[in-house]
Amino acid sequence: MTSKQQSVLEKATAHFRGKLTGDMRKVTVPEWECDIYVRQSSTLREESKILELSQQGKSVEALVESIIVKARHADGSKMFTSAEKAIFMNEVDPNVIIRIAAEMNNVPLDGLDEVEKN
Repeated sequence: MTSKQQSVLEKATAHFRGKLTGDMRKVTVPEWECDIYVRQSSTLREESKILELSQQGKSVEALVESIIVKARHADGSKMFTSAEKAIFMNEVDPNVIIRIAAEMNNVPLDGLDEVEKN
């Protein structure tokens, strides 16, 4: 790799590190009496499972996975684990999950109408 290419790659990784360590957005969830924090970006590794589920037509699972992967406490630590996925899928209000996932991913709620119908 030439020094010019390396310089661009270094800039790209520095830019992404800034997004991962920068300010987080807050999503207030009154039903759960908590705030969920979301980083400006997530890694491709984190996004890959969400994309895979979406491509398989598993939209609801993709929303749950999105919350599990992206939800943070104020200190930046993960709020949920993969082991809690079954609880989300079976014991948590779907309307709240849909709203939280929409807010976390900056998706208008009307874009999730089809998910709500399923």
